[in-house]
Amino acid sequence: MSTYLYEVLERLIAFDTVSSRTVLPAVEYLADHLSGHGFKTAIHRIDVLGLPQANLVAWAGPPSPDGLIITGHLDTVPFEGQPGWERNPLQMEIDAERVYGRGSSDMKGFLAQCAEAARTLDKARLKRPVVFVITADEEVGMLGARELAPALQGLLGDIPRPSLAWIGEPTSYSVLHAHKSICSFEVRVRGRGGHSGTPHHGVNAIAVMARVIEALGRIQAELRAEQKPDVADVFPESPYDVMNLGTVRGGLATNVIAEECVLRASYRSLPSTDPLALFDEIKRRISAVDRHDFAGGELIADIETTVLLAAPSMWTERGSRLEKALFEVTGARTARGAQFATDGAWFSSVGIQCLICGPGDYNQAHQPNESIGREALERGPSIMTQVIERMCM
Repeated sequence: MSTYLYEVLERLIAFDTVSSRTVLPAVEYLADHLSGHGFKTAIHRIDVLGLPQANLVAWAGPPSPDGLIITGHLDTVPFEGQPGWERNPLQMEIDAERVYGRGSSDMKGFLAQCAEAARTLDKARLKRPVVFVITADEEVGMLGARELAPALQGLLGDIPRPSLAWIGEPTSYSVLHAHKSICSFEVRVRGRGGHSGTPHHGVNAIAVMARVIEALGRIQAELRAEQKPDVADVFPESPYDVMNLGTVRGGLATNVIAEECVLRASYRSLPSTDPLALFDEIKRRISAVDRHDFAGGELIADIETTVLLAAPSMWTERGSRLEKALFEVTGARTARGAQFATDGAWFSSVGIQCLICGPGDYNQAHQPNESIGREALERGPSIMTQVIERMCM
């Protein structure tokens, strides 16, 4: 067991890198470690909604083509107010089998493995470059990768940007080669407020939103009925576009006609589909909704439908050098699709082919008392080194 691996993971967990906060201190911490292990580093500073953020790029090896990117994100989902926590989310705890803490599976455990592999790697043997890429704001739309992907070659200088990337998202070391695109959108209904005793004098925005939700529900049912047999082996749980109604807020009190109601939702489209095609249909359906209040009256509500985020899908053809190396080292025998989106959406958009494979457990991601298995954590640096040896030595 490497004490260094656990020391790095303990420190990474202690950084509060919830997406609404900056990851810069954690980026600087990892940059110091990777530079201390002989890697050149560049901190890619960005601004996200007025918050200073940063991505980290670290590389070693000669300026030769066909290197390897190994990548993960530093940000985590919120834990404050999440029911079920029995431990301090920002304090690493260990028992006989597991390591606990926010981000342990998704995906600070993998980043700690990167640091350990960098420490022990014989960099003099590298024939092709190894590039570690650590991103911000993955959990809120892969925003760090969106900014970094087109800038990556400039940061690497004379190192040719590798065309293959290993993303260490939690898969229990299964290999995933595809995921759907994601689009989140907002529907805002504006009615006419007033006293609840005369509802026909106003337009209740919540009532009109109920019709919007019904229309979206019909779309959701239609999508499920339109299953695509040609991708059933890649997305066996859902070989079709999926939709989720996420949040609804509206109204002031039970005796006031609700003047505004806002719905936020998202959908995920198959890789063969235009990510915004479904949004166009959603807008068309919503525009046909009856905007009158159930309570009667001649007034109608206004409805505005807006895209909040649209990120492309990821699809990597089978049989790459990276797939072969991951199969040989992990023991995996096949690859399939992920149910979640990753930074690979933006990396693949600039021609970097990505595979997803990591030590964490998908069923632990975003959960209270998040944890990673000690055995998976401890064997990870060896797995990483063996993949690097096959790809870059």
